[in-house]
Amino acid sequence: MSAKVAIQKFSFPFSCAARLSQQDELTQKGCVQVKALELPDLQANRILSEVGSVAVIGALVHNENQAKESPKSPPAGDTAPAQVLVFAKASKSAVFSRHSIFEKLTVESEDQRPAAKRQLSSESAARTITVVKKSAVRTEVEEHRHLKTKAHPGQRATPCTVTGGKRRRRKDLFTNSEVFNRVNSHVIRAGVELKEKCVYDVKTIVRSITQGARNELERLRAIWVWLCHNIETELPGGGDSGRAGGVLRILQPLLRDVQVGIECQEVPGHSKGIGYLQGQSLENVKSDHLWNSVLLDGQWFLLDACWGAGRVDMEHESFVKRFDDFYFLTDPEEFIESHFPDEQRWQLLDTPIPLEEFGRRVFKTSAFFTTGLRLIQPHRSHIVTDDGEANVSIGFSRPTTFTYEMTQHQDFLHSGVSEQKESSNSSYGLLTVSHRSMKLKLLPPATGVYDVKVFARPETATTHLVWVCSFTVECPVPRAMEEIPENPSCLGACSRLQDLWALQAAARTARRLRWRKSSRPLMLLCELVHPALEAAVAKRCVATQIQPDVLTCHVMCPLRGFYRLSVFVRDYEKTEVKFQNAANFLLHCKGKVVSRDELYPPNLGSACGPGSRTIEAGLSKFSHTTALVSTQQGKCNITFHNQRDLELHTVLSREENQTAAIPLSRHVFCTFTDSKVTVSASLPDAGVYRLALYAKITPGGDFSPMCDFVLRNSCVQPGPPFPCVYSAWRKGCVLFEPRVGLLEPVTWVRFRVRVPGAQRVSVMGEMRTDLKMNKSRVWEGEVFSGNGLQPLKLAATSESPLTWLF
Repeated sequence: MSAKVAIQKFSFPFSCAARLSQQDELTQKGCVQVKALELPDLQANRILSEVGSVAVIGALVHNENQAKESPKSPPAGDTAPAQVLVFAKASKSAVFSRHSIFEKLTVESEDQRPAAKRQLSSESAARTITVVKKSAVRTEVEEHRHLKTKAHPGQRATPCTVTGGKRRRRKDLFTNSEVFNRVNSHVIRAGVELKEKCVYDVKTIVRSITQGARNELERLRAIWVWLCHNIETELPGGGDSGRAGGVLRILQPLLRDVQVGIECQEVPGHSKGIGYLQGQSLENVKSDHLWNSVLLDGQWFLLDACWGAGRVDMEHESFVKRFDDFYFLTDPEEFIESHFPDEQRWQLLDTPIPLEEFGRRVFKTSAFFTTGLRLIQPHRSHIVTDDGEANVSIGFSRPTTFTYEMTQHQDFLHSGVSEQKESSNSSYGLLTVSHRSMKLKLLPPATGVYDVKVFARPETATTHLVWVCSFTVECPVPRAMEEIPENPSCLGACSRLQDLWALQAAARTARRLRWRKSSRPLMLLCELVHPALEAAVAKRCVATQIQPDVLTCHVMCPLRGFYRLSVFVRDYEKTEVKFQNAANFLLHCKGKVVSRDELYPPNLGSACGPGSRTIEAGLSKFSHTTALVSTQQGKCNITFHNQRDLELHTVLSREENQTAAIPLSRHVFCTFTDSKVTVSASLPDAGVYRLALYAKITPGGDFSPMCDFVLRNSCVQPGPPFPCVYSAWRKGCVLFEPRVGLLEPVTWVRFRVRVPGAQRVSVMGEMRTDLKMNKSRVWEGEVFSGNGLQPLKLAATSESPLTWLF
């Protein structure tokens, strides 16, 4: 009869299987030792319907000496002892039909020698046991046979001690999972073809999926991947153990097939899987899970095909297929975080841990290890707050994005979501990220017990953040504290923004944060949020400066309490790329605050002060390299060089409700000499002003913003306006005297001005006064201001007619 594998639903009838105690074994020399299976109450188990018929699923020949002496079948009473696992034949309604997957399954001797067919005595004639002769001996197994641990009659194989010292780790077997890409692709493709052709014969499956495997490791990988991609499950009351039992008893015969020949042991124990209660004591609790240990080149390794196949969605009570490579040959130090074997030896640890320690440890998912995380603190899953605060710290080896979720406590560990699309907006904690670690300060809002899930992903990844570890936090007394703004992401800087300068209590002066940039130029935007601050006012609290090697953010705080400063960046040259959140900081203002009149002027651009934009335009050697300029006299001069001789324009502005009798444009004056430009400001009142610089990058084009300066004037004496300038006032024109636009009437005023190419320079008013050129080519002279009824105008003539200058 043909053998079939029921893959559709892995709810197997293997719960009826049990091993014989040693006293039930036949001990006469030369007899076959049969481990019959104790069958449970058949009325309670509807899977079994025929008690008298059983099938052998595996046998292990131990009398290797007698097998070596003669390949022929020995006489009755001198039969080679063997271990036999017997299962009751299922009814037609069972998952396995009479055409069982385990029919004629190969039995492998310890020394890989052929074994003849045996027949039991008449006492067990109703039970047919078939031992299939092995057709070939694998050369590779022979080469390493002396390294394998031999299982003695009536005993299970045990982990061996590796001679030569240090135990090999997973990375010693293969550098990364990409080395299996060829094997994985073949197995998945072959699995689909086998399913389409309804092929369930074990030997055919093994032969097909291991085709092309070059060594023992690749054969093991092929079978494990096939299992993981062909497991489907339901969620009965039995939870994890029923599914795992079926998977393991499929894996063992597949590996022991003559074509594979890998020693495999099932390992029962506890797991922190479905149904695991957080903080529960596992003492005197029956284990709920099964996994495997395989022998490769004389050393035992751990794997779990059940956990490698996917996860359970508790919300929808369904099994979600998701291949997890982590559970293939997992290192014991990481496997013990979620799997605790009943027998201590299968921990495969140099220093095994007790069951109590296993229950207290922080639960870590496979993503915790594959992301390269390292738990710094705490080392217990249950945390009790100190002064209303609990702290978690995780290290990482490569830039990582974090977030967290804190909810009311639930009994089951695997409840809630296992992924986050974006970072949460929880205000119950402060998550900060430094260069190599993440620190999470948890501040529960009320007395009680809370579940905390930490999510992470590599910083460059675009996938969801995934669950990496969990804690429970018990808060006897919460801390009374000020409201914290919602945090859409983690607090702290990612790898793009480093060398953060600490920021504490903002006083009346602005505080400054600076980051040294990455190798490529970046654009910067900042957002400041306070629970009681309007968005329009918050925009006036931030000024940013973008320089090739430094990003600077100036912050002012008009209210006490906590602020969130969010930093967004993008590549400077990639204007089509969206800004991404690069860092978030929590600022705490405890001291004096600034008044709203002291905030930065409205409509401030993102590029304040000289930086990347001015350098790109050829504007250099600025006299003021920062964005903030303070004056106590109400006057200031900003100089720089215009190497490309661009047409420039300046705008002076302040808060809209601040009106003046004379336009602010009269309070700024530009002078061009050679490549040097001087922008002079004479401020009418105390306060904060925006001085914007524009340039025409291309001839005939529009003016483009270059940078903004913030002018802070503390002088209460109003500064006079400058003269009104006309378009003829061009490059090379310099006004030495008078530098004011309002003159006293009925007075003599000295004029000194340089006008390149002028043949005649005159001042026109109630009367015309011609200026004379001195040796320095400066036009000068004394001019009467008149009675103030008519303005004075400066005019110049060259080859063209008279031109008004100002």
